[in-house]
Amino acid sequence: MDKTGCIAVLNAGSSSIKFAIYDAHDDGTELFHGQVEGIGTTPHLQAFNADGRVLAEKHWRNGALDHHDATGEIMSAGRELLAGRHVLAFGHRVVHGGLAYAAPTRIDAAALAELEKLVPLAPLHQPHNLAPIAAILKAAPHLPQIACFDTAFHRTQPALAQEFALPRELTAEGVRRYGFHGLSYDYVVAHLRETQPALAKSRLIVAHLGNGASLCAVNDGKSVASTMGFTAVDGLMMGTRTGSLDPGVLLYLLEERGFDAKAIEDLLYRKSGLLGVSGISSDMRTLRASPAPEAREAIELFVYRIVREIGSLSAALGGVDGLVFTAGIGEHDAATRAEVVAGCGWLGARLDPELNAASAGRISADGSALSVWVVPTDEQRMIARYTRAALRG
Repeated sequence: MDKTGCIAVLNAGSSSIKFAIYDAHDDGTELFHGQVEGIGTTPHLQAFNADGRVLAEKHWRNGALDHHDATGEIMSAGRELLAGRHVLAFGHRVVHGGLAYAAPTRIDAAALAELEKLVPLAPLHQPHNLAPIAAILKAAPHLPQIACFDTAFHRTQPALAQEFALPRELTAEGVRRYGFHGLSYDYVVAHLRETQPALAKSRLIVAHLGNGASLCAVNDGKSVASTMGFTAVDGLMMGTRTGSLDPGVLLYLLEERGFDAKAIEDLLYRKSGLLGVSGISSDMRTLRASPAPEAREAIELFVYRIVREIGSLSAALGGVDGLVFTAGIGEHDAATRAEVVAGCGWLGARLDPELNAASAGRISADGSALSVWVVPTDEQRMIARYTRAALRG
């Protein structure tokens, strides 16, 4: 492998593309990272070194930049910042791999066409994930591109855990539970294998709590069950997403309130969750600072749903040995962690207040029956590792 080579990772969302560049010759030393935000409105590119110093910045006033153009801008900025080094491969986060893609995969035009068929299964994520891949295939078709799938980690689940109680022909067509946030769970498990090998082999519930939120039951490093299902709107209450909802509510809204499919989508993904219940914000920090009773109710419902689902996943595991918090809220909000663990008192979970306030490593008290941890996730580093491995065959 070329000694001046590096690996570029792109993580595209609905209005942004995050990127990071890693040295290809050690275990993922980051050279720089950044993002293009405000795609479609007021685009803004920034790149930072590992210490957070701004290396490059660019604004666009007209808002005409799309994901294809933003990818080109990232490639252009990257060439300048690499100063003679060059990209060996691109790694991408792709939310949905369907049934066919259960491992990181090199993408060509044919594979891209197959992944585009999954857009109806993840309409708010998949098109944006695939746009940079298509742009790079056009601009630099010689460069390998490795897609890493959020659904892949969960393909180890038992067949029954992946099924809905629907007619068999619908299941055969792919209407089943897939689970998401897999790259985050994969990273957490890999980190624990390196730092806490005995814990990594035990029965864990990992709580990925951020604007998107889910739980995963993990046994010996493998996914057993997840709160997310066919789409990334299932399971826990989230920043703006409902989480689990009685399907009868949707029938009522369609038949009695005159909602159409677009209005239902808007309700499920953008107007509910912490934002909908509080009427104030989807940001936990804002809600924690608010004196409004509606803010407190939103937080309490968020915690209640997490605690209930921990009970469900404990049953799926046949018992639980550890609870791991990760992602934005999970890593930084000591109050939410304390409230969740208090709700898990029946499992024998106890926090050490000082360790919890430090937001790192083990936070359970001595004598706690349940080992409780905070592990910062790093999906982009996980993608870099998979891309590096793919280059080595």
